[in-house]
Amino acid sequence: MNDCCIVGGGIIGLSLARELAGRGMTVRLLARGRGADTTSWAAAGIFPPAPMHAGISPADALTAWSDTLHRTWSKDLEAETGIDNGLLPSGGLHLARSAAGVERLRADAGRWREKGTAADLLDAQEVMACEPALASGDDAGAILTGMLLRDEMQFRPSRHLDALEASCRSRGVVIEEADVRQFVIQGTRVERAVTATGEIAAGAWVLAAGSWTGGLANAFGIALDTRPIRGQIVLLRLPRPVITRIVNRGLDYLVQRPDGRLLVGSTIEDIGFDCTTTPDTVERLEGVARALLGELPGSVFERSWAGLRPGTADGRPTIGRLPDLDNVYISAGHFRAGLHQSTGSAVLLADLMTARPTHLDASAFAPGRAAPPAGTIPAGSTADYLARTVAAID
Repeated sequence: MNDCCIVGGGIIGLSLARELAGRGMTVRLLARGRGADTTSWAAAGIFPPAPMHAGISPADALTAWSDTLHRTWSKDLEAETGIDNGLLPSGGLHLARSAAGVERLRADAGRWREKGTAADLLDAQEVMACEPALASGDDAGAILTGMLLRDEMQFRPSRHLDALEASCRSRGVVIEEADVRQFVIQGTRVERAVTATGEIAAGAWVLAAGSWTGGLANAFGIALDTRPIRGQIVLLRLPRPVITRIVNRGLDYLVQRPDGRLLVGSTIEDIGFDCTTTPDTVERLEGVARALLGELPGSVFERSWAGLRPGTADGRPTIGRLPDLDNVYISAGHFRAGLHQSTGSAVLLADLMTARPTHLDASAFAPGRAAPPAGTIPAGSTADYLARTVAAID
């Protein structure tokens, strides 16, 4: 019998499996899908600046700590597996095309500076000097100002997942595709899970299945809001890179890979468990690339895909032990920050599971914590991003 069985094969589950196995635990990981079938693989891999600062929120504190851990994990994973996850401090350029957009960028720059992050406001000429390819875009004449975040980073989710899986296997983690159909509970403990191929026993259980975690938690009478929010991305293959930074226009973005591939995203769609792409959205995202960069001679449409981000009501993931059960834990609800928060989430939950002091106050993420007051929209929550999608005109 394994010490722990993790249900969920995305970046949250794999990161925790690696951390627990590194502490000497025997770990089994059950995945509904692998690789490109996971929401983690579908993400663009954008890491906004994550400074630790006075008055920081619990979610931002988790991100800041995770950001620091990522730099260590990236080096360690490459040393262990030979896989470079592409962590790159490329910087990010945010654009505005209207008076309202300019005011938003100025306010954003002020908030970043208060947190201790460099945020340079650029006029239109400086924007073009920063990323000359923007001068060829259909929107070139409409860009009024820009904000440069020098500390924004990117990485390659697919490579990171490959590195995590290879590291897990080298540490003895058993990874298999299985869909849990039922949990068998004895008193205050889950003894085993029933799958299509048989029963699995474990000393402890972790639900880390992204948007599907809420359904698993229902088996224990726990109401957990992890509703899926779809994000669609288009991948173009260019003869060579044309930009060096992440470029953001409102909620739209471009991420240039060193090999010439260009990611164009994304959407925030509350449409249930549907991870297909839609022709009108693919066309719109291709239009975003043209608007910002022009016709891009030699570019080829390579593919499109979608992922389902696990929504959250208060802008914080749920991490910790389930009430009334001695050996069942959850790590889910990271919404758009799952990749960024994966390292800190793994270490935080591993500390809770092994009775070690935690780096952060774990109560802020505990299952069963108080819900936000009625009528409020916490920053970073699903409702916040849905509202911003409606308002995003830049």
